[in-house]
Amino acid sequence: MSLARLSLQALLAAVMIQAAAAETIPLPQRKPETGMHTDKPIENQLPQPATTAEPAPLPSVDSVNPDRFGAKPADAAYGAFQRGLYKTAYNLALVRAQNGDPAAQTLVAEILSRGLGVPMNSAEAAKWYALAAEQGVPESQFQYALMLLDGRYVKKDAKGAYALMQAAAEAGNQLAQFNFAQMLVQQDPGDAGLAKAVSYYERAAATGLADAQYAMSQIYANGVGGKPRDDAQARRLLAQAARQNYDTAQIDLAAWMIEGRGGARDLKSAFGWTKQAAEGGNVAAQNRLAKLYMQGIGTDPDLVLAGAWYIVARRAGLIDQEMDDFLQGLSDDQTKQALQKANRLP
Repeated sequence: MSLARLSLQALLAAVMIQAAAAETIPLPQRKPETGMHTDKPIENQLPQPATTAEPAPLPSVDSVNPDRFGAKPADAAYGAFQRGLYKTAYNLALVRAQNGDPAAQTLVAEILSRGLGVPMNSAEAAKWYALAAEQGVPESQFQYALMLLDGRYVKKDAKGAYALMQAAAEAGNQLAQFNFAQMLVQQDPGDAGLAKAVSYYERAAATGLADAQYAMSQIYANGVGGKPRDDAQARRLLAQAARQNYDTAQIDLAAWMIEGRGGARDLKSAFGWTKQAAEGGNVAAQNRLAKLYMQGIGTDPDLVLAGAWYIVARRAGLIDQEMDDFLQGLSDDQTKQALQKANRLP
């Protein structure tokens, strides 16, 4: 179900408080990627962490594991689901779900929540998630906990959500581990809350969840939550998240590479990560890429491409006085070329 995961905002706010208390580098708030705002020069500002909730990712049909539903590999309904025969999967699973099979209940809920082969029906999906959650299926516990927090299809119940999220986290659901950590931080933004949350962030990060890897990078970068400051470990975690196309980590990693923080300076790789995030639509990265082209950092100087990428970022609402001045200084021919290139960029 595509309900929102809890955002990193609570964690990042707590990290900022603890960092300030320990006189470490404070963690900046991410500026919105749209709307009117300014952006400081690359060398003076680390990229910004996400502060908005993102959809909880649903795996592709081909990657779904039967264990996710508590199903056996030979399960006919699950097999039909894997082959894209969603209506068949629904019909096969529904009979068993009505007879109390928790794996089938979870599969029915999944199909209904995503509208696969049947009309989307989140309220009906909630009923099946609830039944499977009662029988201890971690995926259903996680999804139903999100629904209890959201309150759109079921009555809000923060306590019930907390209990289910914890149960799913302890059972090894990586998204539940991340979200339960977020809940702990929201409940107690102090170092005690962070210290409790760290073990869940670590477990989720170890499974490869990019959100958790990024969260742990911030904890190590600032030395909070019972962890000593460790820039090298923070940079490794940033790299892990960046390789999963986590754009905020890509921008952070690029800035660290330019600065030489947590490892050697690597301007060429920094340029590559910034470009990847920019091409993925991150507006802050687009502005930073413009500066890299303007200053010739990690690449040959290219004033036309610098202008083009800034035009793309500016169209999205980002305003940087330094780059505005740069744009004004281009010749008429350079401005024309920059506009033409900007129209072809993502």
